[in-house]
Amino acid sequence: MTASLLNPSMSSGGVPSGAGPAGGPRSHAPGRPHGAAAAAPVAAVAPRPLALVPPAQTEGLLQVHTAPFRGSFSGVFSQALRSAGLGSRVLISQFLKGGVDQGLERSLWLCGRLQWLRPAMPACLTEPAEADAEPEGPGAEQQQAVLEVWGYTRRQLLDGAVDLMVLDELGLAIALGYLPAAEVEATLEQRPAHLDVILTGPSMPPALLAMADQVTQLRRNC
Repeated sequence: MTASLLNPSMSSGGVPSGAGPAGGPRSHAPGRPHGAAAAAPVAAVAPRPLALVPPAQTEGLLQVHTAPFRGSFSGVFSQALRSAGLGSRVLISQFLKGGVDQGLERSLWLCGRLQWLRPAMPACLTEPAEADAEPEGPGAEQQQAVLEVWGYTRRQLLDGAVDLMVLDELGLAIALGYLPAAEVEATLEQRPAHLDVILTGPSMPPALLAMADQVTQLRRNC
């Protein structure tokens, strides 16, 4: 038997070990060093969501529009009507304007968002309240009608139920004795931050003027 001598560097097929199929060097993956392991895929990092900062809320103002004559209400009324048309909730309370026997149950609504309230009286009030009015007399009825408007207005103010509130002749109602000055001042001090309040009328107590953020005085040139 004839024994054949094999080159230890040759494979059984006559191809040198470490060579490719055609006898050339064995190829490697592009960009990978010979003998290096495959790199693990890098996980994608999701972007961190941006924190949303709520817009700053506009702070409401206490404004006073006064005049020595009865004429400061009409311009403010136009402003209130425009605000209601743009979507704001508005309350207009006229404390001494009677003549329509309106009252709380028959308040007028405009634009679906503006409530216009007057006391349930057959005439406007121009005289001071009667300090010793009889319980069933006209003086007591007038006092109760004004207090009804104020009570509803006060609740709406403290509850923050509206965005704009126009209080016509509030100062005059205090001066004539229909409303308590201390309670009115304390209520206005507690108004919500978002609420705009506009006071109109020919008479305005110094305490309310001192509280106001803006005072507008109308004057008539003779």
